[in-house]
Amino acid sequence: MRKITEQPSRHRNLETKSIEEITRSINGEDATVAEAIREALPAINRLIGAIVARMKEGGRLFYVGAGSGGRLSVLDVIELPTTYGVPKGRVVAVLAGGVDRLVEAREEKEDDREDAWAQLRAENVSPSDMVVGISASGTTPFVLAGLEACRAHDITTGCIVSNPGSPIAGAVEFPVEVITGPEFITGSTRMKCGTAQKMLFDMISTTVMIQLGRVEDNQMVHVQLINDKILDRGVRMLMGRSGLTDYEAAKRLLLEYGSVRKALDHLDHPVN
Repeated sequence: MRKITEQPSRHRNLETKSIEEITRSINGEDATVAEAIREALPAINRLIGAIVARMKEGGRLFYVGAGSGGRLSVLDVIELPTTYGVPKGRVVAVLAGGVDRLVEAREEKEDDREDAWAQLRAENVSPSDMVVGISASGTTPFVLAGLEACRAHDITTGCIVSNPGSPIAGAVEFPVEVITGPEFITGSTRMKCGTAQKMLFDMISTTVMIQLGRVEDNQMVHVQLINDKILDRGVRMLMGRSGLTDYEAAKRLLLEYGSVRKALDHLDHPVN
């Protein structure tokens, strides 16, 4: 395989550049990421379809990652219960070194070939679930060994990588290769690869949640009412969808039922 992610940057003598030159060059590199994702859309769609199928049958989605990509997957997982009201544990991140050590950036743990499967087994992973590996290089031992163990136990697997023809892509049923090219700083895959990973997590989780009925029209009708901003958003959502005109009455109803969808269900089918 070719490790494009480790190829020399196209930009030289960076220490001699002005702030304006550096930011313009970084912006130019970032502008290529969306096109790389567009080229991978067919594979991305196949991966999402497999995730939706498992989750509609009650299965879970697991992300297995290390480094920047693994940490980004943790951030995506954290957002989902609040944004879409999906129960915690339906989407799980397995991180080299452990999610509880997230801020320590324990990069040495990406070489551990045993820990991913140990963490997955602790979560009672099963063939009803889907496991997606995250690795910019496509060679991370923690991720590769975890995926190989999943395949040995008949668990459906996918991946997101940034090099073509990688061992990780070859080990899964639903590979996604987003080839973003050499980084602005040679080998710094937290840059374009990380940007692509963040965009893909947004795309995957949003599409999956829509397909699972957690969005209606373009609104988060299951959003958890965790602060004043979201409560106000929910009240206005409820008013717009129900025809209620009294803000305070809509707010009381929303607080009583806990979500826009449940409040609408009550209005459609009131229980005396």
